[in-house]
Amino acid sequence: MAAITDLDILLKSMSPELIEGNYVFCTVNGALLDYLPLQPIATFHEKEGLTLVLEEHKATEAKLDFDAVFSLITLSVHSSLEAVGLTAAFANKLASYGISANVIAGYYHDHIFVQKNKADAAFKALQEFSKSS
Repeated sequence: MAAITDLDILLKSMSPELIEGNYVFCTVNGALLDYLPLQPIATFHEKEGLTLVLEEHKATEAKLDFDAVFSLITLSVHSSLEAVGLTAAFANKLASYGISANVIAGYYHDHIFVQKNKADAAFKALQEFSKSS
C-alpha cells in the first residue's frame, strides 16, 4: 500500500492505537551498542548525548534517570514522510486539551508520546478527527 500524503484522508483514517506500556526518555553517554541490551524502541544522537526511548521498567532496572512517564499512541495510517500538516494538526488538537505531543516518525507510522495521566484524553481527542467526517 502506498503512503498517503493527502491531509484530509490522513486525518480521517489515522486510526490511533493506544499501545500497552509505560515509556521514558533517557539521555546517556557512550555508544549505542552499550545500550542495545535495554532494547530501546527509539534512539537519537544529539550533541549532548544519546537519547533512548525505553520501557520504564528497563530504565529503572538499569538505574537510568528520566523525568516523566509517557504512553504511546501510534497512528495506524501509512502516512508519507512527505505529508504536510499531519503533525501540526494532531499537535494542535492535543495542545487544545493541554496535552504535549512528543512525536517520532517511523517509515510507516507516526508515534506520539503523551503524558501517562493524559493518555485516555489524548486518545479520545485524536479519535475526533475520524468523527468529523
